[in-house]
Amino acid sequence: MNTVTLNNGVQMPLLGFGVFQIPDAETQAAVEAALAAGYRHLDTAASYGNEAAVGAAIKASGIAREELFVTTKLWIQHAPAGSVQDDTRLAFENSLSRLGLDYLDLYLIHQPLGDYYSEWRAMQDLHKEGLVRAIGVSNFHPDRLVDLIDHNEIVPAVNQIETHPFHQRAADQALMRERGVQLESWGPFAEGKNNIFTNPVLSAIAEAHGKSVAQVVLRWLIQREVVVIPKSVRPERMAQNLDVFNFELTEEQLGKIATLDTGASLFFDHRDPAMVGWLGGRRIG
Repeated sequence: MNTVTLNNGVQMPLLGFGVFQIPDAETQAAVEAALAAGYRHLDTAASYGNEAAVGAAIKASGIAREELFVTTKLWIQHAPAGSVQDDTRLAFENSLSRLGLDYLDLYLIHQPLGDYYSEWRAMQDLHKEGLVRAIGVSNFHPDRLVDLIDHNEIVPAVNQIETHPFHQRAADQALMRERGVQLESWGPFAEGKNNIFTNPVLSAIAEAHGKSVAQVVLRWLIQREVVVIPKSVRPERMAQNLDVFNFELTEEQLGKIATLDTGASLFFDHRDPAMVGWLGGRRIG
């Protein structure tokens, strides 16, 4: 599997398997199928409610721990008692227990909300203790990312953000490269929005290469050195999504895909007060 080198030297697979919106009851079978297909990079989150199922699949696979790259995410810590830093450590320990692992490869702050400075300080400590190989963030816009970098010791290794042909994040990626942060895409297929799988530009490129639109999108991200974590519960699609390292998009094709960028989210804006209120009020067990 092709990898990128994070800012602390850790190797991260460019292509992984995400479990967002896979029901807990279906997650173990899906992850077992993904591992059997050849995936070694898994992405979950405490808020997805399926960490234990991911852990069960890892255990059932018999794959050596050092062959896997496992990511999970920290939800907003509200600290009803004690401190956010203490609650962050407890949340980490709970995630690690549900996954059945001794350490994480990557731990992300899931949302740029609440007292994420205290969360980050706790995560820095976890990193120093060797409990997580790399720490990063998710859904951080450039202003908040730069502010976090400038006022803390460890630069986030990764920022996982919405990135797909209709929201390409080129300027964000340029800034992240300057700051040593790896861009990781969530929602690479825009969850099917804007008729992505029948888009004329993407369909024509797919036909030219004898590939699917999904494979073209994944190849486009990989050629941009964007880490990507597609999701599927169908083994044949899992295998197809892995089969993207045997062709290359031309500069002309990359230029055509660039014209699809709307520069706006297809889902939600983390700077929208209503969305901030909804996310901030959400509690997980």
